[in-house]
Amino acid sequence: MPTLVDRARRVLPSGLTGLAGVACAACCAIPLLLAAGVLSGAGWAAAGAWMPGIAVALAALAGGAWWWAARRRHRGDCADGTSCGCSTGSPA
Repeated sequence: MPTLVDRARRVLPSGLTGLAGVACAACCAIPLLLAAGVLSGAGWAAAGAWMPGIAVALAALAGGAWWWAARRRHRGDCADGTSCGCSTGSPA
């Protein structure tokens, strides 16, 4: 059964990437919402100030989570094809 860390390594990068994409799309949609009258000038002042920062921060976190998940995929002692098994003892 996978541990919580193993589940986080699988889910976290894709989840953060999705959130970064949504934040980026929302940031690009702000001028359209302003022109359509859905967003007021006060909404533009608030959202226009912090949305780009949130989108960049989420993209950086997604990159960090991807690196964290990818760095454990390959074991260092498995490069030559020996000792790649899961057992801790030597074969009899």
